[in-house]
Amino acid sequence: DVQLQASGGGLVQAGGSLRLSCAASGFTSDDYAIGWFRQAPGKEREGVACLSISDGGAYYADSVKGRFTISSDNAKNTVYLQMTRLKSEDTAVYYCAADYRVATMVRRLLGLTTDLDYWGQGTQVTVSS
Repeated sequence: DVQLQASGGGLVQAGGSLRLSCAASGFTSDDYAIGWFRQAPGKEREGVACLSISDGGAYYADSVKGRFTISSDNAKNTVYLQMTRLKSEDTAVYYCAADYRVATMVRRLLGLTTDLDYWGQGTQVTVSS
């Protein structure tokens, strides 16, 4: 079965950078999508970015466009989220998720669907100011 492991979170000053990693395993094909989501205390989980492993297409929430970049190292089965110019409002637990259907992942990123096929445990990102 598919397993996802998020890592790389920590404490960073506002304006700083941080890179998160999502190590994936157990996929039966190379056609799937990986997404990053975050949840702050008392708030709903929201989409951040997602990436189609099959064709490389990337999608971002408006709140992080121009600041965050999602990428992958397919040889290592790892997806990254490079976060720059961090703000205090970026503070949250960040989760990675996967789905075999890219369209479903994009819809979830936009808040138009419910659950995805697979979720990993989160990693805490705290931005201080």
